Amino acid sequence: MTLRTTAWWWAVLLLAGCGGKYGRTVPDDMVNKLTYEDKVDLVEAENDLFVAYDRVDDAENEILRTRDQIRRAKKSESLAGDEIGQARDPATKELAVLARDEAQARVQYLRARQDWNVRNRELDELNRTCAITRYQLARLTAVRKVKVPGSERYDPKDFEWQAKQCEGELADRRKAAKPERERMEKARAEWEKKRDVVARKSFDARASPFVEKL
Repeated sequence: MTLRTTAWWWAVLLLAGCGGKYGRTVPDDMVNKLTYEDKVDLVEAENDLFVAYDRVDDAENEILRTRDQIRRAKKSESLAGDEIGQARDPATKELAVLARDEAQARVQYLRARQDWNVRNRELDELNRTCAITRYQLARLTAVRKVKVPGSERYDPKDFEWQAKQCEGELADRRKAAKPERERMEKARAEWEKKRDVVARKSFDARASPFVEKL
């Protein structure tokens, strides 16, 4: 099975999961009647579809990476807390307190980033659905262009509406997600302030066992 065929079957399954909302598809047997030259018109929509799939994969990977970073940040917080209790002089204790504060701020930032990661994955999944609707529209355009038998039963306006509705929903949801991204950026700024304090106090944050570069 080729990558393009695999993408098509995933497109069918995903649209089926959308129910009637974005569920219009062009039968595979119609597209199979297109010549290689006829299918050239599908290349751009197919490429967009592959990019959309990759973005969802990247979003999933980012969630996993951030989850691991949260775990390490919590460990840094615990180490810094131990260091506070074991410190034998005021300077060491002060640095340990600053390191603990940095780790706590890092945890808060990473949690905010994870919230954004989850939202971003949802947006990328919807973007993938929109790419599928455009792909279906391109398929219909191609089969109607060469008058494949049965293609006349499918109204292009229905497929155009489907793609337009999906794009509109995506735009609305991206707009609604802006406050979440702003919260993440604010949390990052707060963490960076505390990280820089530790860096100045220890002269080089890279030498600190508590601070992780994100």
